[in-house]
Amino acid sequence: MHGFLSLIPKPRWQDVLDILIVAYVIYRIALLIRGTRTMQMVFGLGIVAGAFVGSQMLGLFTLNWLLNNFLGSLIVILVVIFQPDIRRALSGVGSRSLFTAGPNIASVAQELVSAAAWLAARRIGALIVIEQDIGLQDYVETGRVIDGRVSPELVETIFMRGSPLHDGAVVVKGDQILAAACLLPLSSNPNVSLALGTRHRAAIGMTEDSDAVVIVVSEESGTISLARHGELTRGLNPPQLLEALQNLPA
Repeated sequence: MHGFLSLIPKPRWQDVLDILIVAYVIYRIALLIRGTRTMQMVFGLGIVAGAFVGSQMLGLFTLNWLLNNFLGSLIVILVVIFQPDIRRALSGVGSRSLFTAGPNIASVAQELVSAAAWLAARRIGALIVIEQDIGLQDYVETGRVIDGRVSPELVETIFMRGSPLHDGAVVVKGDQILAAACLLPLSSNPNVSLALGTRHRAAIGMTEDSDAVVIVVSEESGTISLARHGELTRGLNPPQLLEALQNLPA
């Protein structure tokens, strides 16, 4: 046993650092794709890889040739399939969250919930974008600067019918409303239900391009929804929305 152990090289501090860095990268990637459609694509690629190994073991030469050519272009395929997730990940590199705490939305969560409930009760449509670690200045510049503290009255006034700022989204950073009447990108996901209107598709599209969280109030039904990581949770009541906002990473 002693002789066997002597054959195992002693780990260097560089090896330990290397393993920790790789483990952290894998952990961050797992957090990035958890709960999104990307996870399903990863499982699909795993099945393809398993089929490739199986075709080699069973001598299925035609299938192996096809899968070999497919996997040979895997880097390009991954870039095309995971473009939104890669863009979101690269945008987060060097963001505030690596050095300082991101904006804390918990302090005004109750104000946003109160405004959303008031708007929903009157079936007044609304889009409220909550900035996280990735800055949203590009979208702020498409609207009208507000720079006012979040309050139910201000949010309600912005989205009131007839208001010059009601058509578009409000961008919130911390306890400040940065701008209103902002333009958001529509989702390009073909799996998004056709029953969803432009407001909901814009909310999903915004969360595909960034780590922002978006509150949506439907003008047709008065329901409240929350979009995050390209996924839309519909039919939230005020307590559920408040809990979701308070549980956002600080």
